[in-house]
Amino acid sequence: MKKDKLDIIYEDKYIIIINKPYKLLTVGNDKERDNTLYHKVSLYLKRKNKSNKVFIVHRLDYDTSGLIIFAKDSKTKMILQENWNNVIRKYMAIVNGKMEKDKDTLKSFLKETKTNLVYSTNKDGKLAITNYKTILRTDKYSLLDIMIETGRKNQIRVQLSDINHSIVGDKKYGLKGSFKRMYLHAYYLKFIHPITKENLEFELDVPKEFLFLLNK
Repeated sequence: MKKDKLDIIYEDKYIIIINKPYKLLTVGNDKERDNTLYHKVSLYLKRKNKSNKVFIVHRLDYDTSGLIIFAKDSKTKMILQENWNNVIRKYMAIVNGKMEKDKDTLKSFLKETKTNLVYSTNKDGKLAITNYKTILRTDKYSLLDIMIETGRKNQIRVQLSDINHSIVGDKKYGLKGSFKRMYLHAYYLKFIHPITKENLEFELDVPKEFLFLLNK
């Protein structure tokens, strides 16, 4: 994505859906305020009308690419978030090593340290549920189709690392290596429109760098 170019997948009066590139924050943090997807979407909407606003519905990690929804008013945001567990969200990931199982469900309770490191625990924390199917295996990697039932911070990354199949390029929870990105892509969304009640479904292609890595 060029400096201010948005890859808009869908837009109407109430929502806008963007294909977020990797290496871009969804929203600002203590170190960065302006170079975020939220800021870029806000500028885009304000160019149309200075009174336009944008509201965060959910987030993707800095190094994760793919589909992300923004609301254009607080009512739409509230309805989406209240029904978020009904939104079908799928990811594709390339992980290190050959997956032993063709499919499985990963469940754990997640907690976060003061240094923002998320980890699994059997004691307390927030329940995280991740379902995966193994689509392809090579000598070094496996391609997974992932559907999450919960939206905990870093849950896919942590739970795959827990079973010794960390996501390729994950510098926080994975193996060391010189990869230009983390190979996690939010490729699918299906939900009922919060206002019009229309059934909406969106699916992205496999990123070209995923195919390149699998064919190396």
